[in-house]
Amino acid sequence: MGMNETAERNDSETGLRRVMGPFGATCVVIGAIIGVGIFFTPSEVARLAGSSGMAMLAWAIAGAIALTGALTFAELGGLYPHTGGQYELLRDSYGPLPAFVYVFCNATAIQAGAIAIIAIICVRNLWEAVGTGTPDALQVSAASAMLIVGLALANGIGVKWGSSVQNLTVCAKVGTLLVITGIAATVDSAKPAVGLMNAQQNGVAGIGIVGLVFAAMIPAMFSFGGWQHALWIGGEIRQPQRNVPFAIITGVVTVVVVYLLVNWAYFRLLGYGGVAGSETLAADAVAGVWPGYGRRAIAAGVALSACGVLNAQLLSGPRLVYGMALDGRFFSPFARISAHRATPIPAIMLIAGMALVLLLLAGEESVGKLITGVVFIDGVFFALTGCALLVLRRKRPQADRPLRVPGYPVVPLLFVVGEIGIVVGAFRNPEVRSVAFIGVGWIIAAAICYLLFFRRSPQAPLSQSGRRDPEARRDASRA
Repeated sequence: MGMNETAERNDSETGLRRVMGPFGATCVVIGAIIGVGIFFTPSEVARLAGSSGMAMLAWAIAGAIALTGALTFAELGGLYPHTGGQYELLRDSYGPLPAFVYVFCNATAIQAGAIAIIAIICVRNLWEAVGTGTPDALQVSAASAMLIVGLALANGIGVKWGSSVQNLTVCAKVGTLLVITGIAATVDSAKPAVGLMNAQQNGVAGIGIVGLVFAAMIPAMFSFGGWQHALWIGGEIRQPQRNVPFAIITGVVTVVVVYLLVNWAYFRLLGYGGVAGSETLAADAVAGVWPGYGRRAIAAGVALSACGVLNAQLLSGPRLVYGMALDGRFFSPFARISAHRATPIPAIMLIAGMALVLLLLAGEESVGKLITGVVFIDGVFFALTGCALLVLRRKRPQADRPLRVPGYPVVPLLFVVGEIGIVVGAFRNPEVRSVAFIGVGWIIAAAICYLLFFRRSPQAPLSQSGRRDPEARRDASRA
């Protein structure tokens, strides 16, 4: 093996192995974005929009905002092609405290809670697909815990295992959505696609067309988040300065196209009233054309999609914790990687363990409240990450940027404004507002943890690339 190939396969700063190519990195992005929401969320978007045309417009605008975010994050990914890159860019832009708060809240609440809930969704749909009856709560919890442990072990064995699971589930979930689109394209006649709901039905009377579209955009935008995961795994991607931006842009474009196609399919198969009134949208759409096994097939598709996003959380999330620990801003055991597997096993155990605690002790309802309470934190840091591009253009004007956002600064500003609008819109939701104190409490807890344990953490010298030298950091931490 030549020296160039060795450098290509290993991150010399961390010992992680660069084994993911552009396809694997893109699958991480797609898998993190496409969860289970697209099988249900379009019903809520349709109800809020009031007509099929307005609903499609809301999805198109949400997709455009997602593309501005993809371009913004793509430049940042080229600038920070390291493991835990989003932590680094937040640290360099705003200081270590905000960066720590983001990673702490993300690992202990947002990701851990999402893993617990998604595992439950996966198990319930898998049970329905197999057709063995309705499981009780204990069976669901036990099977969900086993699923989390199994995927954590797969990602602990090696990044190739985790990446292979990701590639497989992404192909399955995209295939499921394209099958729905194909079914819609082959039906003899479409259902009525336009039918404005009255004000009492949609509950948003008097806000006008712009208000209808904006209200519908909020749940649509929540179905697009996830491309930031590519910023967390740069240390294991080959040629990351090229492939991280490629993965973000390609992944988001693919998702936007698939989402628009499948929404068109829903309206063609069910009509506006059918979409707006459905509680099991994808299953209803397929069952109308493919009765009998249609619902079970869609349940299997939802289970695979849930498994994919669950795996994405366990593949990329621990790298964000690992990157912060490597910087000396988290407990040192989480900066360790397995010498044989080249994976951050302690960080994987942390996130999987938190998910298991929430799953087994808090229960489905309490975990749901936790996620609702902290969901706006993710949106706030999305906006801050977008603003970081403006800050870093000023702080590091001479840094190597393989990709520059076209239309700068308009494009990143559009993304930031869009994200702020989504956060405000989410907070206007009474359900979110009623439990927002959980998110505030989590932020306070993160800040206290930082002030108690990591405020005085020594700073390692910056390398020419702008990355802190891990060996210097470890030496300083031991001193």
